[in-house]
Amino acid sequence: MSRQKFVNRKRELKFLEGRYQSRQAELIIIYGRRRIGKTELILQFSRDKPHVYFLATEKPYHENLRELQRLLAEFLGDELFGRIAFDDIDELLMAFAERIRDERVVLVVDEFPLLIERYRPVLSLLQKAWDLKLSKSRIMLILCGSSVSAMETEVLGYKSPLYGRRTGQWRLSEVPFFHIGEFLPGYPVEDLVKVWGVTGGIPAYLLQFSPEKSFDENVVDSVLSKGAFLYEEAEILLREELREPANYFAILEAIASGRSRFGEIVNSTGLDKSLVSKYLSVLQRLGIVRREVPVTATAKEASKRGLYFIDDNYFAFWFRYVLPNRSYLEAGLAEEVWGRSREDFKAYMGRVFERLVGSPEVFIELT
Repeated sequence: MSRQKFVNRKRELKFLEGRYQSRQAELIIIYGRRRIGKTELILQFSRDKPHVYFLATEKPYHENLRELQRLLAEFLGDELFGRIAFDDIDELLMAFAERIRDERVVLVVDEFPLLIERYRPVLSLLQKAWDLKLSKSRIMLILCGSSVSAMETEVLGYKSPLYGRRTGQWRLSEVPFFHIGEFLPGYPVEDLVKVWGVTGGIPAYLLQFSPEKSFDENVVDSVLSKGAFLYEEAEILLREELREPANYFAILEAIASGRSRFGEIVNSTGLDKSLVSKYLSVLQRLGIVRREVPVTATAKEASKRGLYFIDDNYFAFWFRYVLPNRSYLEAGLAEEVWGRSREDFKAYMGRVFERLVGSPEVFIELT
């Protein structure tokens, strides 16, 4: 049985189609955490349209520029265009816009933050190209990125050279629970809820689970076993997104262990209150942590009575069951660790189920 990789992105596709049908130039910002399905969405949207898809890499800026030029020349069917000595991206894009004239073309620059890392002036150069030429064409330029902090600060932030130029933006969220069964056809609903508690609605994570295996087998093989895709994913994500991952690790581990009050987190980590406050704000912005305030709290009490929880199911599971058991898991004792964790997992799922039942998506589906 074939498994779908692209599930339930109707709203996102409708948004992109609407911008494509406009008569003006479009500068669209698409971003969201790694593995959430940005590239699949863009490829699905552009597959039946004239388009160029460019994936930035960690190579030097000018090597990226040459690759983009090669792709644009290939699209134009013009070898000479590929031999022109463009010094910078603004010259290249303005020359491309001149060639396509009034044709509607989708140009995707995926992992745009990598270009910024390699050559920071790329933001100002892109602004120049947009102001002088691209905004007067019919191009649909999509800038895509996995680094949420970089996209929100460097691209969408008011200090960015591109500020005020975008014509639309979309932060991709997880696939809703009611659609994860499409990733695991034939899986019982009760097991789908458990899967949701481990992976959340991240498409790439859901694809690691096999419908041919039991839930327990999937957890052991795909999350708890050294070398598995999800074994170190949380660590990789935090190191890519954050400058001081060790401090964030300490905070998340404290929250995962049940220390949800601000003072408890400070005492557990040994970090200064101001630092903990700053780190918690960053984690909230990234969608990893959420803060809840009792409904009975007054405005004055709200600042003191807030409780912090890990809002991302994969991170919550990883910090509760992977990180604390790392020594055993490194020794190949994944089955033993999971055997000892099953009883606690029931309590963990109680919290997950409460959130799921109270989520807006469940209300919408049921009404």
